[in-house]
Amino acid sequence: MDLNDKVILITGGTGSFGKKFIEIVLREFKPKKLIVFSRDELKQSEMQIVFNDRDYPAMRYFIGDVRDRDRLYRAFEGVDVVIHAAALKQVVAAEYNPFEVIKTNILGAQNVIDAAIDQGVQRVIALSTDKAASPVNLYGATKLCSDKLFVAANSYAGSQNTRFGVVRYGNVVGSRGSVVPLFLTQRDSGKVTITDKRMTRFWITLEQGVRFVIQSLERLEGGEIFIPKLPSTNIMDLIEAIAPNCECETIGIRPGEKLHEVMIPRDDARNAIDYGDYFLIQPSHAWWDDKAFLDKNGGKPCHADFEYSSDINDVWLSVDEIKDMVRSL
Repeated sequence: MDLNDKVILITGGTGSFGKKFIEIVLREFKPKKLIVFSRDELKQSEMQIVFNDRDYPAMRYFIGDVRDRDRLYRAFEGVDVVIHAAALKQVVAAEYNPFEVIKTNILGAQNVIDAAIDQGVQRVIALSTDKAASPVNLYGATKLCSDKLFVAANSYAGSQNTRFGVVRYGNVVGSRGSVVPLFLTQRDSGKVTITDKRMTRFWITLEQGVRFVIQSLERLEGGEIFIPKLPSTNIMDLIEAIAPNCECETIGIRPGEKLHEVMIPRDDARNAIDYGDYFLIQPSHAWWDDKAFLDKNGGKPCHADFEYSSDINDVWLSVDEIKDMVRSL
């Protein structure tokens, strides 16, 4: 999507995704405004050192929480595009603080939707997670609810031209709280901890994630869940790439953790379309004409028992490819 001369706001903008998104947008486009909306004034202060308004006059910083409906209404005034990246996403913390996660990930999502419609935002992309597909933990369940809210929002935007979509992808290499930074820290001690030797994950870099979101903004018609095709990796290959000479201690799967990642469960296959380098899940709503969409946009419907899971993927990263990914961080 051409983001030149647009007013863009990103919730949770001081996170790993937000920083990379802002870096790429400022480098490749000339937005009218680029607004960081987040609740941590320290992180915003640190971010302003890098992306200051002297060198980057489009930058704006807005302290606020997606739980605060009134603050969102003020922040969304005059905004063209919203990227909703704010979430509480630590799986273990979510299990022990369930309603805090519900307030941010579900009630916050509805606040974003209402503010976007009422303030005339043109396009909204919400970031999801593989954990929203057949969720087994509270974080995944809240993100599934969020996905459903953003898809359904297209049906009650009314006379407003606001369009909502969702982007779902897997493990981001090197993001805060992920396993790569943990292994890089642990290897100095000579021992790394793993949950299960059979574990597999999809892998995507921050830059790939940002570019896929921008592409999805262009493709968005309203109600789609966009899923990039990604390579898989096994946890033991990851160890071989990062800490080959370290002892491995198996500590068991944590509460709410999956052995493999799923991004399209079998029950969603009937609505899934294959576009070669990405999948799209169509909304199962009466207002969505799937035949007309296919006639216009092409793509190949997935077969009825299809499942997109990290353990049965067609593409796998080699140890050398994992090393290159880690080296680029």
